[in-house]
Amino acid sequence: MSEHFGALPDGTAVHRWTLERGGTRVRILTYGGIVQSVEVPDREGRAADVVLGFADLDGYLRNPGPFFGALIGRYANRIAKGRFTLDGHEYELECNNPPNSLHGGAFGYDKRMWDAEAVGGGAGVRLSRVSPDGEEGFPGRLEVSATYTLEGDGSALRIAYEAVTDAPTVVNLTNHSYWNLAGASSGSAGGHELRIDASRVTPVDADLIPTGELAEVAGTRFDFRVARKVGSGYDHNFVLDKGVTEGAEVVAELWEPGSGRALSVATTEPGMQLYTADHLEGPFGPGDGIALETQRFPDTPNRPRFPSAVLRPGGVYRSETVYGFGVR
Repeated sequence: MSEHFGALPDGTAVHRWTLERGGTRVRILTYGGIVQSVEVPDREGRAADVVLGFADLDGYLRNPGPFFGALIGRYANRIAKGRFTLDGHEYELECNNPPNSLHGGAFGYDKRMWDAEAVGGGAGVRLSRVSPDGEEGFPGRLEVSATYTLEGDGSALRIAYEAVTDAPTVVNLTNHSYWNLAGASSGSAGGHELRIDASRVTPVDADLIPTGELAEVAGTRFDFRVARKVGSGYDHNFVLDKGVTEGAEVVAELWEPGSGRALSVATTEPGMQLYTADHLEGPFGPGDGIALETQRFPDTPNRPRFPSAVLRPGGVYRSETVYGFGVR
């Protein structure tokens, strides 16, 4: 189902698509590809929205900084000093997170309008747009899409990304939902328990740029190989043990003891950013949600040792992440 959800200051209409199956309901906006809400039942069958968001468009326009629920691109996470070199050409990006570029720049995909069409007999919606050559400093005309599908009995939300380019470029797309499995308005998510199948992490400098090291998590606060309380103080990329895979594989599970709700994360990507929202702005407080952003590593365009984010003409960028819902 699609419905009018307001208009941007220039009059452009924004629509909201609703996907509903079983006891799960997901709402997605054509502005920013935003996942506005995900309603799932707890162990007693009581439904609640488990992602942080707003009831109206104005809430997103007034609070753009935290990227609530948004589709992130052309390059998710940070690029050091807003610069990278590809095939001998240096490209300069806006340093919207000084001294770095963050999440595609000041007007990344999270602030763009997307065309929408129903797919899968109404089980999904495909968002698409053309990112022109030079948009936010990135080379190449990119035809990009993200397909959101509520699967089977509503037990999983699949996001499948695709892109093609007419010139060499870098691509790294993700979703920036903040999860709180006790309910979006329940306060701190620090008591959630988290497991991540990652034996290594990419340490960062004072500007949150990777040092290039792949450090072992054993004996450190980054060791989530056995589930434990999340706490706070994380904005780090975890090196997933599985690496890059053709199909999405489960790499993490988040669980909230009070409600019994559990969220599994499966992906084709080699990394996942754990962000505990310690600097969250807007009506939500620090730590009220947990972001689990599947991705290529931060600053990969400047780090040849990291799994490549380069897309060339004739190739197809494909990435998939599946959020599974359950209780225990």
